[in-house]
Amino acid sequence: MPYVVYLWKQTINAMTTETKNIRESETYKSLDTFTATGYAEGFIEATEDQWVAAWQYLHDTKLAYQLQGWFGRAAVQLVERGIILP
Repeated sequence: MPYVVYLWKQTINAMTTETKNIRESETYKSLDTFTATGYAEGFIEATEDQWVAAWQYLHDTKLAYQLQGWFGRAAVQLVERGIILP
């Protein structure tokens, strides 16, 4: 299992399912494709809010489903757990 997938599983298991409208945050509004992918994959250090905003951005733009397979699977799980909005 790639290390980033391991970290992702550890992070998602530790998060609450309390959803707030991340789409209204400045963090979400300032994202671009490179930064969102970097936060989500872990090659750019991010806070929990930045990480969630990045996944919301990747889901909203459908990029999560165009990248490597685990991005799409991760986005689906985040929606199912209520961490990002559908």
